[in-house]
Amino acid sequence: MKRFLKIYLDKPELAGLALLIVLIAIFQIKSNGVLLSFENIRGIMGLLPEMALVAIGVTILMICGEFDLSVGSVFALMPMSIAVMLNAGVPFSATLLIGLLICAAVGLVNGYVTLQFSIPSFITTLGMLFIARSLTIVISGGFPPLLPDDLPTWLFTDYIFQGSLLRMSFLWFALIAILASAFLSLTNFGNWIRATGGFNEAAASMGIPVKRVKIVCFMLCSVLAGFAGLLQVLRLGSPLPSIGEGLELQAVAPAVIGGTALAGGIGTVFGAIIGTLLIRTIDNGLVLSRVDANWFKFAIGILTMFAVVANSWMGKLSRKIKVEAHK
Repeated sequence: MKRFLKIYLDKPELAGLALLIVLIAIFQIKSNGVLLSFENIRGIMGLLPEMALVAIGVTILMICGEFDLSVGSVFALMPMSIAVMLNAGVPFSATLLIGLLICAAVGLVNGYVTLQFSIPSFITTLGMLFIARSLTIVISGGFPPLLPDDLPTWLFTDYIFQGSLLRMSFLWFALIAILASAFLSLTNFGNWIRATGGFNEAAASMGIPVKRVKIVCFMLCSVLAGFAGLLQVLRLGSPLPSIGEGLELQAVAPAVIGGTALAGGIGTVFGAIIGTLLIRTIDNGLVLSRVDANWFKFAIGILTMFAVVANSWMGKLSRKIKVEAHK
């Protein structure tokens, strides 16, 4: 039991991976082999980067001990800003840079207000959710602007080659995931993030600039959400003002399911990806199995609650074992 507990505490995402394998096997049978068909996997992999990038940003911020409920609105704000600027004649490269700066500014405001005025990030980012969504609708006039035909979609959302399983967006996602994982695991700043989320006061007493660390995580979370929104808009070909609605809570779910602790300090990029794959598999598997699609949110809710309860129980068991070991 103690060995299992140690493995779980060291790699909490492995529980999500085991569940993913089980669900794939079940849905593969229920769908008569369609789940793992080339075309179906192609569809799943086309959607995965957009949700996974948001989940990675949310996971890093949760490891740091904070939340961001504005990611769904930022998901819509960045591509809408880019579309409006493109229609005004601004080159795409410039609009991309400005769009990323807008996202970074949103994250900066979230972090500064939260830390400067000691407001729970849940409340700060809830306010930003409404602000960013309102700005998205205002600058669009309520209608999706037309995108130019000469956009470099080949660099972001086109398939890597004709008949390919993966889109270019998957390569962007893979690159960002590798960099984010290395950033968390191999750098001092990554250690600062975990220390800040797990032991905020102790981290500050050790000289770690906790406020700066949290603000950087807020900015990173917003930038990844905005970039993910751009990928979706380039794939769909239309910057709808309503995209990303409800995404803020759907992004927290894969983080928690992937083993990220709500209290901070624990979590991995790999876990966020596993959580996202779980959600996409459940969504796709229910459809292929001809189950009422309204059960999807029910399943995600149960899975999220189970993950939170399991993490809490394992944490208490770990502390109990440590106490017994010191006696």
